[in-house]
Amino acid sequence: MAENFDSKEYLEEVDKYWRAANYLSVGQLYLRANPLLKKPLTSDDVKVKPIGHWGTITSQTFIYAHLNRAIKKYNLNMFYIEGSGHGGQVMVSNSYLDGSYSEIYPNISQDEKGMAKLFKQFSFPGGVASHAAPETPGSIHEGGELGYSLSHGVGAILDNPDVIAATEIGDGEFETGPLAAGWFSSKFINPITDGAVLPIINLNGFKISNPTLLNRMSDEDIADYFKGLGWKASFVENGNDFDDHMAYHEKMAKTLDAAIEDIKAIQKHARENETPDNVKEPIWPVIVVRTPKGWTGPKKNLEGEPIENSFRAHQVPIDISANKMDHADLLVDWLKSYKPEDFLNDDGTIKQEVIDMAPKGDQRMAMNPITNGGLKPEPLKLPDYRDFAVDIAAEGHGKPVAQDMVVWSNWLGEVIKLNPTNFRAFGPDESMSNRLYGVFENTNRQWMEDIEEPNDAYMANHGQLIDSQLSEHQAEGWLEGYVLTGRHGFFATYESFGRVVDSMLTQHFKWLRKAAEQPWRKQYPSLNFVDTSTVFQQDHNGYTHQDPGMLTHLAEKKPEFIREYLPADANTLLAVGDVAFRSYEKINLIVTSKHPRPQWFSIEEATNLVKDGLGYVDWASTDQGQEPDVVIAAAGTEPTWEALAAVSLLHDEFPEMKIRFINVVDILRLRTPENDPRGLSDAKFDQLFTTDKPVVFAFHGFEDMIKGFFFDRHNHNVHVHGYRENGDITTPFDMRVLNQLDRFDLAIEVVNDVPEYAVKGQSFVRRMEDMVAKHNAYIRDEGTDLPEVNEWQWKPLK
Repeated sequence: MAENFDSKEYLEEVDKYWRAANYLSVGQLYLRANPLLKKPLTSDDVKVKPIGHWGTITSQTFIYAHLNRAIKKYNLNMFYIEGSGHGGQVMVSNSYLDGSYSEIYPNISQDEKGMAKLFKQFSFPGGVASHAAPETPGSIHEGGELGYSLSHGVGAILDNPDVIAATEIGDGEFETGPLAAGWFSSKFINPITDGAVLPIINLNGFKISNPTLLNRMSDEDIADYFKGLGWKASFVENGNDFDDHMAYHEKMAKTLDAAIEDIKAIQKHARENETPDNVKEPIWPVIVVRTPKGWTGPKKNLEGEPIENSFRAHQVPIDISANKMDHADLLVDWLKSYKPEDFLNDDGTIKQEVIDMAPKGDQRMAMNPITNGGLKPEPLKLPDYRDFAVDIAAEGHGKPVAQDMVVWSNWLGEVIKLNPTNFRAFGPDESMSNRLYGVFENTNRQWMEDIEEPNDAYMANHGQLIDSQLSEHQAEGWLEGYVLTGRHGFFATYESFGRVVDSMLTQHFKWLRKAAEQPWRKQYPSLNFVDTSTVFQQDHNGYTHQDPGMLTHLAEKKPEFIREYLPADANTLLAVGDVAFRSYEKINLIVTSKHPRPQWFSIEEATNLVKDGLGYVDWASTDQGQEPDVVIAAAGTEPTWEALAAVSLLHDEFPEMKIRFINVVDILRLRTPENDPRGLSDAKFDQLFTTDKPVVFAFHGFEDMIKGFFFDRHNHNVHVHGYRENGDITTPFDMRVLNQLDRFDLAIEVVNDVPEYAVKGQSFVRRMEDMVAKHNAYIRDEGTDLPEVNEWQWKPLK
């Protein structure tokens, strides 16, 4: 007999399920034993320090219960994103009710014993987090840092046309900048090739200790706000009568049904009457649910101050703990107000009619495969990067000139062509500036607004590049949602403004780390982050656009999940891309150049450098089998260029000087094995850098990072030239002079550091200092770099 999902009787069962989820959520907050309250509550039953959040819980469990009903009624492929932050009980309680939690964690059984464990583990040492962390079934969004629920939901449904991301957004999160940017997502969702996001605003009125801005706005103003952004708002509320729960259920059911039917109608019309490249921008639904904060909880505290519908409901609403049991009856009355006898059997098992309110199998939101590595995860099909290489042999090392990003983009374009439904590029309106020309040969920008030719370039309703919104947060959030659901992609941005989202990368790292500890979690494709328009050549943008600090920021994280690549030329970048895009469960930071550059390494040399992480460059060294006088090392595009120019200057002046040149691509390989399993052994490190000879290291980032690598090694005779926080609107070479990363200062450093040359090399030092002075005068007169710099070319060492 078919279920009548619209009947009063069915909604009464939804209410029973909701009360069960609420009971479990309160129990997790306070109890460590006696989950069925079979005996009087004692201090041994209550946590010593209850930690967690209550304020958003029941409004979320209310939403979740109705989403279950909608999944069953409309046979949906839907999953849940919890945006409200620390409301971890919500997804734990619901996955426990639908059986998925016990399937994944058999020790947390659906009975009294298992429920006691469920309660005790929450926000407890050795237990589970107070937010929807990786150990929570059904989660891809942790919510510890607010602002990204909507962009994560959109990233997840791109190229997943049959999926709906039910995205709960707290009215506190609504106030964040990234979430505000997220509403423009409607301009990029293609109703034919993509799924749908259903944003549900959890408007409960208060943050930690302040009212929310949205709470003081009228429905009319909120609806107008959304209308201007391309969304149609519907409201679920019941005036100030918060206790008439059935009225809320009836209104939520009707409103949610209407939203689902709107989504289905939009998709049906587009898929039957339009094409992916010629489809009208739809108006997507958004639901605003007005409930009191701390709904169904204690009305007032012991001082008579309101808890429900106030900020006091935000965290632990009543001060009861193992050491404060005087008013434990308040907790007991609260738990019993949910009428546990309606949904629990005497042995703590869940009554079958409650279990039946949840969908079955993979339709349970906690078990939707999209939340655990994707619906149908596939590795990337990658073209042979060697086919795109710059030919070094024809002209010789350093003779060909090319733009690394342009060369790489040709390979990327082929990656796009080979992976039409599981690879995307993201960025904040910088793809053309960052020279991703080859990408545009194979895809357009996805954009659902009107397209006005010829003023708009490379825009279409469907494309594998989304870069038309000027928001790093949005682009990074989309990419995170995309890779967390089993697909592949990259984010490219100006190096300095990659820092805008460094906290997002931190959160993504934390997710990867915790997910890796869950044996049931599948692997995620790596997140590839490309920094270009770099500190040492970003032309006209000036000091504000100069910051290579992402290297330092990510190097502080656990080494198993972080890779940092500094390819010196196009061929090395091609080899790096192949390794990075094949990897899983990493954040790959790739720092590269977009400007014309000498090309140094053959594709075979580049491949070996990337494979080993770094290497001795014989054609740029003069020690040939002997102990060197000095080691010159370089990591990065301009550092390699300047270091090789310094080698040339030194060799011309001191042909007898024994120079060893090392190029470093995978910078974190310099760490010790004790700090990084991939780190070079002391023996290998000493073989390359010696135990006592001076090392002059030209580095793209902040110098302390390299100094730290050498701290635990035998050789402390290292002199690092990197970014010294000196910058301006100036010429490319002057950026290197300002930071003493230029060839003249590097050559001076070598002479001063090698005792044999410290005296006899002073004439050379003065000439180098004169060149720096000449440079300073020349650029201020001419506005460009010295001919000696611009026209310099590498010549083979004799």
